[in-house]
Amino acid sequence: MAINHEELLRMLKNLPEDAKKSAYDYIKYLHLSHSRPDWDEILEMEPDELPLSEEEERQLKNNSEFVSWEDASNELKLSTNIKS
Repeated sequence: MAINHEELLRMLKNLPEDAKKSAYDYIKYLHLSHSRPDWDEILEMEPDELPLSEEEERQLKNNSEFVSWEDASNELKLSTNIKS
């Protein structure tokens, strides 16, 4: 499907101000998701020489496939004080 770039730009320009941030975030997501290498490309890459961060080391040592609610809420700085 061919996209008319002028029409796309016009639509973006005419968005209400409160919708422009969402449009920007979504377009950024689309751009990043289409520019990432696929698994075959990743397998062919040479490893980098950068040392792992403390967080990467912690994740590497973690044998669990799941994250506890407490760990997730702490990492996301969510309140764990939930009222019923």
